[in-house]
Amino acid sequence: MNLTFSRPGRAQPLLVAVGECMIELRNTGSASMTRAYGGDTLNTAVYLARLGQSPSQTPTHYQVGYATAIGSEDPYSDEMLAAWTAEHLDTRFVNRPPNRLPGLYTITVDEQGERQFHYWRQNSPARDYFNEGPSLLEQGLAEVYVLYLSGISLAILPPEGRQRLFKAMAALRAQGGKVVFDNNYRPRLWASVQEAQAAYAQAYACADVALITLNDEQAVWAENGEGASKAQILARVQALSNAGCAEVVVKRGAEPTLLFLNGQAPLAIPTQQVPKVVDTTAAGDSFAAGYVSARLKEKAPHEAVLSGNLLASVVIQHPGAIIPLAAMPSGL
Repeated sequence: MNLTFSRPGRAQPLLVAVGECMIELRNTGSASMTRAYGGDTLNTAVYLARLGQSPSQTPTHYQVGYATAIGSEDPYSDEMLAAWTAEHLDTRFVNRPPNRLPGLYTITVDEQGERQFHYWRQNSPARDYFNEGPSLLEQGLAEVYVLYLSGISLAILPPEGRQRLFKAMAALRAQGGKVVFDNNYRPRLWASVQEAQAAYAQAYACADVALITLNDEQAVWAENGEGASKAQILARVQALSNAGCAEVVVKRGAEPTLLFLNGQAPLAIPTQQVPKVVDTTAAGDSFAAGYVSARLKEKAPHEAVLSGNLLASVVIQHPGAIIPLAAMPSGL
């Protein structure tokens, strides 16, 4: 039996994404840079919010919140919060501690649309979201139906904060909610690959839906400096599906996406081909939004994969993580 995302008695279930948003400086090919804001789960939250709106820009299918921490005394944090409100994100889970500044990163993109990042995030307030008393997310967990997080959400937290997040995931599932985990992996954020492996194992054990990028998963399960083989990862994914993760999606770039349902053999679903890849930023983030949005609208998992592939194919034809609202594909 497939996982259902419908929630009786609640017309607009609340999904909350957990993570970090940073100031983005993008190299324009000269001595100047353009400024924006970004973060993997924030990108997903924005696209989810857009896909949940009616033509009148009011929520119809579900609501989307974002759980993070930003500054309280700087214009950049103020701009972030204003932008999230404009995108119809629920900001009640945003903590704003004093005397803190958001993280920052720079990005360059090559001719093939591939990216290179450099980060200044060691003192980001998002790292301390779970450090003092019950967080805003933990306090409001009874209102949440779907929790969305990524490997980066886990990596930015100290070990104690990470365990608090795992407890919140388990508590949400105990109250009938759903957990979606995206394996987005940045090796530099982890003390060791072994620490990442342990955290990913815990996250998968708490997940109802796993969204896996094959290359990232190969890097997570590296041994002796060498990534795991594709065959090894697909065997791991099949075992994860057999163990009870109801929906596991494996993204493989331009190759067909694999969908594992309740321990069954995978379905291969074609991706959307594009004439030119401009920028791969937020390809996986937008796929996640298309997939989860479709499931919240009670579309079947294979239809959700098609929705994710379609949105990602549009996003990679534009520069930056968040495409203009007018460029959003219709029918999702």
